[in-house]
Amino acid sequence: MNRRDFLKSIAVGTAAAAFESVSCFAARQQQPNFIFFITDDISVDDLGCYGNNKIKTPHLDRMASEGVVFDNAYLSISSCSPSRCSIITGRYPHNTGAPELHTTLPTNQYTFPQAFRQAGYYTVLSGKNHMGDVKRAFDQILPGKGPGSEGQWVELLQNRPKDKPFFFWFASTDAHRNWQFDDQAPRYESSQVQVPPFLFDGPKTRQDLTGYYHEISRTDTYAGLLRAELERQGIAENTYFVYCSDNGRPFPRCKTRLYDSGIKTPLIVWAPGHLKPARTDSLVSAVDFSATFLDLAGLPKNKTIQGVSFASVLRNPKAVVRDVVFAEHNWHVFQAHERMVRFKNWLYIRNAWPERQNLCVESASQFPAGEELWRAEDEGKLQSHQRDVFLQPRPSEELYDVVRDPDQLHNLADSEKYNQILQTMRAILHRWIEETGDTVPADPTNDRQNAQGKEYDNHRRGTFPGAERNAMQITNPGPIWTILLDQ
Repeated sequence: MNRRDFLKSIAVGTAAAAFESVSCFAARQQQPNFIFFITDDISVDDLGCYGNNKIKTPHLDRMASEGVVFDNAYLSISSCSPSRCSIITGRYPHNTGAPELHTTLPTNQYTFPQAFRQAGYYTVLSGKNHMGDVKRAFDQILPGKGPGSEGQWVELLQNRPKDKPFFFWFASTDAHRNWQFDDQAPRYESSQVQVPPFLFDGPKTRQDLTGYYHEISRTDTYAGLLRAELERQGIAENTYFVYCSDNGRPFPRCKTRLYDSGIKTPLIVWAPGHLKPARTDSLVSAVDFSATFLDLAGLPKNKTIQGVSFASVLRNPKAVVRDVVFAEHNWHVFQAHERMVRFKNWLYIRNAWPERQNLCVESASQFPAGEELWRAEDEGKLQSHQRDVFLQPRPSEELYDVVRDPDQLHNLADSEKYNQILQTMRAILHRWIEETGDTVPADPTNDRQNAQGKEYDNHRRGTFPGAERNAMQITNPGPIWTILLDQ
């Protein structure tokens, strides 16, 4: 080859390389961005777009009106760290190796942001981690700033690498006790709150709820700031903004529990360039988040993920990707082993230890609403549906029609009229337990404190649910579809 041909070949090669580089950059630019805004302890009916006219959430309400709102999105557990571990792996808590509060995700468990990072995304976790060592999934893990940990999120969005798509896991500490107030959200008066029917309507409970309201509104403030920055940068059209919670409100009969007040999450997906405004009643589970994010990004689903993608529901609100969801209640300061299945308008709960009170830190007397509830119990002032946490023994099975009984106050499990649906729900749950390797620990974790908040000296960690059957290695998702009933 002469010098002229040699130089020509170099020029052609350089041009081809440059074209390939530009093409790759353009392809990366077309990949959608993601902001996953996960809040701490917020129930589904505490946002304006879900019918709450007391708490001010104007930014989220606007995004809901322009995006897709899910009316039947369920978490796999209503407990902080195991819920997050379940979401990031796409697996049920007893399958993650971290099914109880304050247990860390094993480092050999796959996490879906790893796929984003490997595909060239810039991945960041900012705010509450509570999962342990997940650095394999993120380019940066940052603690967060401000009372709700949201203070640096706009700055992170501004200073991100501009040559990469991004996946931001923004984890707020709102609305988690103890309440912290600032000027980023409105203050509320006791007279403005709406007390859920299962709580005692007294001055301490009302005052307690004002702090909760404030922190919910603070998440709304930062959702609005993030939206404004996405629009300022001109990237809102290519970004999926997802808002949800890790568990229900930190009040008695909510957090940790398998009623809708604890296990149902708000879920808003806003993506103005990809989605049309819609509202859907399709069932989805938190184990589905991972498969959905990967699907939207055009990335393959890892074989360990037990969830399914609900991307089709985002495009068509009448689409259905499953007709059954499951959830669990494991140790969270107090011993617990409950399992839940939601099918059509039925919700069924099985309690392995009905002889125990069903307590959580927030239902103990150390917080104002709990203190007032316990005092009202001592004084005989509670109505029957407000005495749930005091039942001992309590029902081993519960069955509710969530359409007619949205607060799940009327247990139908003992009614002969509903025996057929009860048998069906039992069978569905049994199949899930068998296929996913769930177990009732023979050597369970001890209670860490008593109902008054006093720590026990002999607390120890026991056997995890699923450990005897090596559930951490099981990838079977259990039932996703069942035989539909004419009920």
